[in-house]
Amino acid sequence: MPDDRVTEAQRRQVAERAHSCCEYCRSQARYATQRFSAEHIRPRAHDGQNTLDNLALACQGCNNHKYQKVVAPDPASGQLVRLYHPRQDRWGAHFVWSDDCSLIIGITPVGRATVAALQLNRAGVVNLRHVLYAIGEHPPPTPEDEAQL
Repeated sequence: MPDDRVTEAQRRQVAERAHSCCEYCRSQARYATQRFSAEHIRPRAHDGQNTLDNLALACQGCNNHKYQKVVAPDPASGQLVRLYHPRQDRWGAHFVWSDDCSLIIGITPVGRATVAALQLNRAGVVNLRHVLYAIGEHPPPTPEDEAQL
């Protein structure tokens, strides 16, 4: 039986591509108390593969809340919609920061469903954002910003 775990080389590539930020809540790995995961965007339970196109860097909170979810209800409409897909979607097309950069606001059905399902504004993450913002370390660039650097 083949070993179908994510390899350490894949983990490194995923982290480098994400600039060591969670691709969902934008938390920075250097301030985390737990190692980030190479998360399956399409879960293995839904036939997701261990390919770089199906892996995203995720903090433990986002990874745990996402688990095997691929859809969730949009809190505004109640409609079931797909979750944000870091390889296919632009972060800035679905999310914005609140004025004080402490909260992620979903601006599309996909964004709102992802904020709610993954609990992107968990108390501990919001508290950390406040502290990092005060010292000029938050918010990190979005993937779109990083691509332009």
